[in-house]
Amino acid sequence: MQIDPVGLSLVLLQQMCVYLVVAYLLSRTKIFIPLTHATIRPPHKLACYVIFSLFCIMGTILGMPVIQAIANTPAIGAVLGGLLGGPLVGLAVGITGGLHRYSLGGAFALAAGIDIVVQGMLGGLMHRHLIRKGKARTLFDPVKAGTLTFVGVLLELLIDLAVAKPFDQTLEIVKLIAIPELIANSLGAALFMGILIDRRALIERQSSLFSAKALAIAARADGVLRRGFNQENSMTVARIIYEETGVGAVAITDREKILAFIGIGDDHHLPGTPISSLNTLEAIAHNEVTYADGNEVAYQCSISPTCPLGASLVIPLVGEDSHVIGTIKLYEPKTKLFSTINRTLGEGIAKLLSSQILAGRYEQQKALLAQAEIKLLHAQVNPHFLFNALNTIAAVTCDEPEKARDLIGDLSTFFRMNLKRPNEIASLAEEVEHVNAYLQIERARFSDSLTVDIDIPDSLGRVRLPAFSLQPVVENAIKHGTSQQLRPGHVTISAREDGDALVIDVQDNAGLYEPKPAGQGLGMSLVDRRIRNCFGPSYGVTVASDRDVFTRITIRVPLEAASK
Repeated sequence: MQIDPVGLSLVLLQQMCVYLVVAYLLSRTKIFIPLTHATIRPPHKLACYVIFSLFCIMGTILGMPVIQAIANTPAIGAVLGGLLGGPLVGLAVGITGGLHRYSLGGAFALAAGIDIVVQGMLGGLMHRHLIRKGKARTLFDPVKAGTLTFVGVLLELLIDLAVAKPFDQTLEIVKLIAIPELIANSLGAALFMGILIDRRALIERQSSLFSAKALAIAARADGVLRRGFNQENSMTVARIIYEETGVGAVAITDREKILAFIGIGDDHHLPGTPISSLNTLEAIAHNEVTYADGNEVAYQCSISPTCPLGASLVIPLVGEDSHVIGTIKLYEPKTKLFSTINRTLGEGIAKLLSSQILAGRYEQQKALLAQAEIKLLHAQVNPHFLFNALNTIAAVTCDEPEKARDLIGDLSTFFRMNLKRPNEIASLAEEVEHVNAYLQIERARFSDSLTVDIDIPDSLGRVRLPAFSLQPVVENAIKHGTSQQLRPGHVTISAREDGDALVIDVQDNAGLYEPKPAGQGLGMSLVDRRIRNCFGPSYGVTVASDRDVFTRITIRVPLEAASK
C-alpha cells in the first residue's frame, strides 16, 4: 500500500480523535480529578502515572505500521505525564511506554523506546522549571503543552536518525512520518489539555456554587435554631434550605415526629405527624446518613403510594455526646436525579444546624445558670439580713413602737423588691432603690455610728447592669467593714462615666478588706462572675484597700452595652 504524508496525517488525526474521545469520557469521572491539579501527593502522582502510561500504550497500539516503524502518538501520554506529574512520574511513564514499544520489536524498537523515555523526562523537567518559577497554573496552558510535545517529537525524530539502522532507510521513514507525527501529537496534546481546563473550570464552578449556597444558607439561618429546636424555627430553616438548594422538598424532624416539611408532597407529609420512614428511623438509630437515589437504592414514600418524591437523603442532627436529636431530609422528585453537590451540601447543612442547636442549648444552660446565681444571691443575702433586721426591730419595739412599725415597712419593701425582680438585668436606678431599702434597716441598726452618702447623677439612672450587683457590695462594706471598727462608719456610693465604661465605687472608711479563700465570699465573687459573663473579661469587680484607712470596691461595666 502506497503511504503518503497526507494520508498518514489523516490516519494519525483519526487516531488522535479516538484518543481524545476516551480522554473526554474519562474526564466526566472521578478518575480524571487528580489530573486537574499540580500536586505532590503520592496518590495523585500514582493516578497520573497509571492514566498517562495507559494513554502512552494506547497511542502505540493505535499506531499505523510504516515499513519497519510505527507512526503513532505515544508522545502525548509521555510529555503530559511528565508535565503534570513531575520528573519522576514523567520518567516512570516514559519507561513503561518505552518498554511496551520495545516489546513490539522492529528496526525502530530500541530508538522508539528511547524516544518515549526522553519525552517523559522532557515533560518532567518543564514541570520542575515552572513550579520553581511559581508558574504552576501555566502547566495547563494548551499552547505550552502543544509546543512542548512538538519539541518532544522533534527529539524523537533526531534520536531515530541517530540510533536506528540502516540510516538511509531511517531517513526515508523520518521524512514520511515527521509532519504527520508533529501535527497529530502537538495538536492532540493541546486539545487534551483543553479538556483538562474545561474539567477544572467545571469543578471550580461547582465549588463556587457550593460555597455560595452554603454561605447563603449559613447567613439566612444564622441563629434561628439557637432560639430553640421547635416546629416554628424548624419551618423557618427548612424554607431557607428549600429556597437556596432548589431540591424537591426539605424536611426536619426530631426523634419522634416531623417538625417541618416544605416542597413537593407537603399535602401528606404534615408537620406534627409521627416519623414513619424506615430510612429516617434507621438514620436516627444508627447515627448514619441514609441515601436512596431511586435507582440503585429504591425509594418508596411510607405515607402515600402516589407520592411524587423519588429520592431521599437523610442526615442525622447530632447533639451533645454524638446523640442524635433529629434529622434533616432532602428530597428530589421521580423526574429528577439527586445531584452530588446537593448531597454534599446536605451533609454540610446538617453539621451547621447541629452546631446551632448545640449553641442554643448552651445559651439556655448559661441563662439557667445565671438565674441560679441570682437565686444563690437571694439565699445568701436574705437569711442573715433577715436575722439582723428582726433583732433590730425587736430592740426598738418597746421604746419606739412607731419606728418599729416603719422598719417593718422598710423590711417588707426590701423583700417585695427582691421578689419583683426576677430578671437578670436591671437599671442603675432600680439597684439604688433596692440599696436604699436595705440601708433603712441598717441605719436603724447602727444609728449614728453609720452614715451613707450616695452620689449618682440622675443621667446615669437608666444605665443597665446585672441585677443584684450593687446591694451585695454595699452589704459587704457594712458587714465586713464599718461594723467591725470602733469609730463611726462612713460609706460612699458614687457613679461616673469613664470613657466608654460606667464605674460605680463603694468605699468605706474601715480598710479591713481581706481576700477570701475560694468558696467563701460568694456575694462579691458572684457579682464579679456575672458581670464578666455578661460583658467580657475587661469588666467586673475590683478591690483597692489601704489597711485601716479605706476599702474601695469598684464595679465596671460597658456604658454602651449597659445603656441599651
